[in-house]
Amino acid sequence: MRFWIIRAACGLALAAACAAPALAQSDDPLAFDPDAEGETSLSWFSDLLIRGDYARDLPLNLPDERRGLARMRAGLRWLPDDAWELGAAIEGSRGSDSAQVVRLAHDNQRINDLNVDLLYARWRGEHTALILGKHPLPLELTPMVWDHELRPVGLSIEHGIPTGDFDRFVLSGGAWLGDHLYGDTSRILALQAGWRLREGAETGGGVLLSLIDFDDLERITSSGLARSNRRIGNRLVSDFQLLDLQLYFDTQLAGQPLRSRINVVRNLGADDQRDGARASMAWGDARIAQAWELGLAYQRVQRDAVMTAFNSEDWWFHSAMRGAGPWVGYGFDDTWRIQLALFLERADGRTVDTERALLDLRARW
Repeated sequence: MRFWIIRAACGLALAAACAAPALAQSDDPLAFDPDAEGETSLSWFSDLLIRGDYARDLPLNLPDERRGLARMRAGLRWLPDDAWELGAAIEGSRGSDSAQVVRLAHDNQRINDLNVDLLYARWRGEHTALILGKHPLPLELTPMVWDHELRPVGLSIEHGIPTGDFDRFVLSGGAWLGDHLYGDTSRILALQAGWRLREGAETGGGVLLSLIDFDDLERITSSGLARSNRRIGNRLVSDFQLLDLQLYFDTQLAGQPLRSRINVVRNLGADDQRDGARASMAWGDARIAQAWELGLAYQRVQRDAVMTAFNSEDWWFHSAMRGAGPWVGYGFDDTWRIQLALFLERADGRTVDTERALLDLRARW
């Protein structure tokens, strides 16, 4: 059964966006304000990740994991006028693993590789943005549902409607090619509606409701990226048509931001084993110089609740699991920060927890 509701809603959203006079405020890390002091129409950006990955008590009698990775992204952004933005970036990585280990570790990106990471055009108006090309998904989703490092290819729309001095209704959606590993031919349709209350204030919150349809998953399944989703041979047992609800609340505690979020998801394309839930809380922000960040996430994901080719690679198990993930980070300055994240996970049917630690050194210029 095709997710015709999403298709119709995306069509309506496209028509509304094209008729609107105009860019909603964006949390996209690539967002760029052409009127900001000191900005130029042509600029470059880059970021670096150096990671140590340690895991033990893995399933299938796999050996303990001890891996290293360095990943660098660099690109250019051009604003020919106030409405248009063009961007492109390449990404290179170097790791200690073979391609087979990358598959076993459920990674979402190649290692020892150079690839196009971004290639897009964005048009912005007063309340609306259109983005065409290879770009981060414009929907705000948790790691249980989507890995923010993935870059699908397609057309997306963002539209914001002010409902008060600090409140805003937001609508995002689009259609993309998954453009994952190993010749992926998947297609994604999605629509997200949200109401953001007291946006930009010290205390605020909101609700986000998303519909996400994954289609043409045969290549992903045959290449092993479907991971813990149920399948018979190379055929998935369930379709993946996700209904995702998020509630969030942001405030201040001891002069630092305190962010909390609850996320529940149901796969409408599955008959059973179709639900997932995640709760997280974080205090502080390690992206700020000389600031600490402490966080904790817990999630329970049934086997076919999410499409496991596309959710976060930081968790060793992508579904059929439950686990907790505390982390601590520190920002050395406006460029460098470090984070240690621990994952205590138990796969369904196992009596032993898998333990994982990720030590990340990050920089952004």
